[in-house]
Amino acid sequence: MQRYFAFLRAVNVGGHTVKMEVLRLQFEALGFSKVETFIASGNVIFESNLTDTLALESKIEAGLNSGLGFSISVFLRTFNELTAIAACQPFSVQDFAHATAFNVAFLVQAPENAWVERLNLLQNEIDQFKVIGREVYWLCQVRQSESKFSNGVLEKTLHQPTTIRQMTTIQRMVEKYK
Repeated sequence: MQRYFAFLRAVNVGGHTVKMEVLRLQFEALGFSKVETFIASGNVIFESNLTDTLALESKIEAGLNSGLGFSISVFLRTFNELTAIAACQPFSVQDFAHATAFNVAFLVQAPENAWVERLNLLQNEIDQFKVIGREVYWLCQVRQSESKFSNGVLEKTLHQPTTIRQMTTIQRMVEKYK
């Protein structure tokens, strides 16, 4: 059995409130085992004997859409992938020293180079980005709410759905499940 970490977009934001117990039950109804949620922002940990992550993402999206009545994008990572993400430090020590927020955005697939170049054009003295594989690391020098950058801007720039989590959340998940 493989342990997966599912990061859901559009859960408990934008008027789509879902209790974590309901989310857990939805995943169990899809046939997954050892289902747990991690904080109330659409993070679900589960085990499955299926190994095709794209097929799993599609299965979960279809099941949640049917069960909850609205569209949810799902981004799966294995424990090894999540550990590498939590350990990634793509910015300089000096940049980190002055930052207020460090986030990671999950993507379904690595973006095309042209879209990465467009994202890089959005960098400024407040927001820095680094794309590594299927993740975008975002270092923000002010509170996120003070930045003009958002998940919506990221999705439009990269032409695909994304969901953003604070790096501290990812690091806490890795620590809990190691």
